[in-house]
Amino acid sequence: MYPFTRQFFEYNFNNKENKVGMLILDVKGNFYKQVQTYAQKYNLLDDLIVIELNSNTYYNPLHKPHLKPQVLANRLKTILTLFSENNTESFWLDKAEQILAECIKLCRLYNNGYVTFLELHKLITMPEYYKEKIKILREMFISSKFSKNEIYELNSSLDFFQKEFENLDPRTKGILVSEITRITNTFISDYEVVSTFCSPKEKLNFDGFEIVIKDGKIVVLNMNISEYNSLSKIIAAYMKLDFQTEVISNLSKGTINPSIFICDEYDKYATKTDGDFFSLSREAKCINIVSTQSYSSIKSTIKDDASVKVIIQNLINKIWFRTDDIFTIEEAQKQLGKEDKEKFSKTISESARETNFSYITNTLNSQNSSISETFSSYTQNDYIYESNFFTQELETFTALTFLSDGKKIFPPLKLKMFPYFEKKG
Repeated sequence: MYPFTRQFFEYNFNNKENKVGMLILDVKGNFYKQVQTYAQKYNLLDDLIVIELNSNTYYNPLHKPHLKPQVLANRLKTILTLFSENNTESFWLDKAEQILAECIKLCRLYNNGYVTFLELHKLITMPEYYKEKIKILREMFISSKFSKNEIYELNSSLDFFQKEFENLDPRTKGILVSEITRITNTFISDYEVVSTFCSPKEKLNFDGFEIVIKDGKIVVLNMNISEYNSLSKIIAAYMKLDFQTEVISNLSKGTINPSIFICDEYDKYATKTDGDFFSLSREAKCINIVSTQSYSSIKSTIKDDASVKVIIQNLINKIWFRTDDIFTIEEAQKQLGKEDKEKFSKTISESARETNFSYITNTLNSQNSSISETFSSYTQNDYIYESNFFTQELETFTALTFLSDGKKIFPPLKLKMFPYFEKKG
């Protein structure tokens, strides 16, 4: 991934009037160091925005005043699927999405339009806190501080909580609350996390990707997934969805700015919606570069074969290194197609005029026998590359490529790759 990243930094360096916005997700926590090196080399440190704990960057994923509560809740539901063991939990996820949407409505009304994970957690888990906020909303309503639209939002939220949520049996309510707190607990259990991602509104200095794409900024998530497992997944998936929304929304605005999405170990942050984005992002001039250990790794995260295949087929250029993963090999073989191959067969037969059975050796003994050998060839339509090619013939630093220059698709080729840390020749 480093050589691709370096080329984009070099392009931004040479293209100061029309820079390209980037989102780089760092799973292991070491990609950022190389990104910082490139930024320093090409004098782009002022364009670099690092999202990490104990930094001077404050980012609230829920502060999107221009997005409807249902859209934000749907994003959170999408992230919840990363933690769901199977797809049978869809009822609970759908209901959790509805609760989150109504909570976001209430929070915007009593908190001057500002929503945080901390506020959502308190509304869901603390009945007294919810009642306290309802009193504040009642006073605001009596004082005529709400517009017609806000009054409608308030009534719909109160109807939901009073007539539906409060009437749920304790077990059902407990399951729904536990679904939601799988996300919110991650943000309130640590002071550094709260101060970075649930900071007061006046401290926010990163609002999202509108300016990033417009001004060609470079955003890097530096959060090791082994150290911050749940938090890393939530923030990375949310930033990815935020970035994708902004890229696609530019199509309706009529202002298309080129952008780049780079993600190593993509399977850790993959979501079902990525396939739709990859199919639409070409028109929005977004370059997506992702790497994964295997297609099975993506399937393990998404848990939906159809969604995985949609993602794979929307990635036009592919580079396969040696792999033992059968699913990856089979999908690669299907994409590369078949060809007519000449096959050979050999047959050996024996015939005898006289054959006697020996009771001593318990065998047949032939006399006046003859042996014939027959060779034949035939044509069979088979995969261009067999499984052995992926498992045995791809050496270290060699890869099978299926590439396009934007106008035509090149035939599959086995190429020697030059490691970024070695000099050519």
